[in-house]
Amino acid sequence: MNRITSQLGSQLSLVSLDGTRRPAPPALVLVGHGSRDPRALSTIRTLMDRIRELRPDLPVHLGHIELNEPLLPDTLATLGTGDAVLVPLLLSRGYHVKQDIPEAAAAAQARTRIAGPLGPHPLLVETLYERLVEAGWRTRLGDAERRASGIVLAAAGSRDPDAAVDTRRTAKLLAERLGVPVVPAYASAAAPTVPHAVRALAARGRHRVAVASYFTAPGRFSTECAAAAPWIAAAPLGAHPAMARLVLHRYDQALATPTSTKAPQLASA
Repeated sequence: MNRITSQLGSQLSLVSLDGTRRPAPPALVLVGHGSRDPRALSTIRTLMDRIRELRPDLPVHLGHIELNEPLLPDTLATLGTGDAVLVPLLLSRGYHVKQDIPEAAAAAQARTRIAGPLGPHPLLVETLYERLVEAGWRTRLGDAERRASGIVLAAAGSRDPDAAVDTRRTAKLLAERLGVPVVPAYASAAAPTVPHAVRALAARGRHRVAVASYFTAPGRFSTECAAAAPWIAAAPLGAHPAMARLVLHRYDQALATPTSTKAPQLASA
């Protein structure tokens, strides 16, 4: 019944008050990295369902950079010459955002815009906070407990310095939200590692250390980082409702960015 109601609402939303049919909105193409872990694809599909619930009239598609099908070029090929907004399910700037996705968009026939990466953004911080609470983080800390506590923000890592800038910004926002130090750490390609960050916090007297999983979905990196947690490890961001709202925010932001050409446009993060 809910699906029928959603489909009916979607059809009615495309009809103007004068009875004429409105043009369909540009398709939203979620761009996932891809993972060999089957939980990743399942998580993204759940996120797509949440997005469709929030905006039933919006065509939502999925394309991967690697490892999973459909690959992004194949997804774009199915759109023909239609309009599309590509929203990377990536949390910072880096090679995929700056090179891989624009190159795939440029090679496609579809008229595309490219949204900025999901992070940094307050909705990510709120999701990180709620994942930590789910894992056992106390919402109210006493003074002694606060002095002994810290967070390692575990991210994938990149050689692009802009990626580190974005991750540090998220760490700063999360520290302000929690009132304890938050140290960014990385699974690959950048330093420090999660174990090194844990030791650095311990050297400052922070022995009650949690790992916040700054990954869009479960996978090898998130699993390895969680295993290094000396206390609790939060789940990845996943299909949290705030993630669906953030994807739509990036979509709308990209559409609001003026453009005078048909070349792919990268919206500001």
